[in-house]
Amino acid sequence: MRFTAVERTAPGVTFRRFETSGSGGPVLGDLLDVDLRNPRAKVGLLHPPVVAARRTVSEMAGAQRAVAGVNGDFFNISETHPGVVPTGSSSGPEVDGGRPLKGAVPDGQRFGPGLPPGTSAEDVIGVGTDRRGHVARLHLTGTARSGKTSIALRGLNQYALPVGSAGVFDSRWGDVSRLRAVCGTDKVRNDPCSTNTAEVTVRRGVVAKVADAVGAGAIPRDTTVLVGREEGADALRRLKPGDRVRVSYRFTGPVRFRVAVSGFPVLRNGEPLDGLSPNGPEPRTAAGVSRDGRHLYLVVADGRSLQSGGVTVAELASLLKKAGADDGVNLDGGGSSTFVSRVPGASSVTVRNTPSDGAEREVANGIGVFGARTRP
Repeated sequence: MRFTAVERTAPGVTFRRFETSGSGGPVLGDLLDVDLRNPRAKVGLLHPPVVAARRTVSEMAGAQRAVAGVNGDFFNISETHPGVVPTGSSSGPEVDGGRPLKGAVPDGQRFGPGLPPGTSAEDVIGVGTDRRGHVARLHLTGTARSGKTSIALRGLNQYALPVGSAGVFDSRWGDVSRLRAVCGTDKVRNDPCSTNTAEVTVRRGVVAKVADAVGAGAIPRDTTVLVGREEGADALRRLKPGDRVRVSYRFTGPVRFRVAVSGFPVLRNGEPLDGLSPNGPEPRTAAGVSRDGRHLYLVVADGRSLQSGGVTVAELASLLKKAGADDGVNLDGGGSSTFVSRVPGASSVTVRNTPSDGAEREVANGIGVFGARTRP
């Protein structure tokens, strides 16, 4: 890896352009080094106004006044189920401002490359309340309680629920239909939608409606919608209008994150994981953290051009290691790979890499970096 340009984007934030080579030939890329020890450098989740929506990285960064950012997780970009529209929602967990925003779909419901052995759609990268970067796993646990009835919740604002489970949607989901949540199975994304479903509307802690069909439309702030399939639907149908319901959920895991986005691990303890996909070089986006957790690295490698052939997932892991990362994850790539930052003296971000679609793609989320006068 040879650096061809260096810029100070903000206090504690350094941009570097690099060139290297891979199995597809020459590779051009961009690297951001965020020194998390600097109190003026902060990291946050880039996101659209609601979960079930997409925006370009530059739009999200501009709206949230970030000084730099990259695209994040893989997302529900296409659909094969008749009458079901793509939600645009990401596959894995999201934490924003220390609060769970959404959970992870079952591994078999993910979009993107196959997961390396031992990894999961629940794996995330982010910054903890200790101001250190971490790669860890977040598992959603929750319950809906009414009298002596307790229903386990295994989903939060996510486009696919595990077979036989129930999940919760709130105003942060958006107005896109929730039907996609009961389609496919834990192992096969394109399996048919369930025929045993239920939806319960809870307004101000009281059941307002119980229905067999899964609905659509914006959810008011004082309302929670519970969606179930198979056994989860059977459990929800035990609730009746007028019942009082208490809904609670949280992430469990080894790290208390202030911000987190999903990506599958490719580098652990300074070594690429076994079983990384050998498929051809592509544009790639990655994020990594130093051994002490004090540095966050964001990397985009361009691809699909004569100037830059892209990298394989294994080559991406090696790039992260050369950048200084000890642990790292692969984020969404291909036409989604986007790197934005402010050039010195500018008031807004610009796209610094060359997106392979010829223009920015709208994506589900991203990792944003915020300077002294901005905040996530």
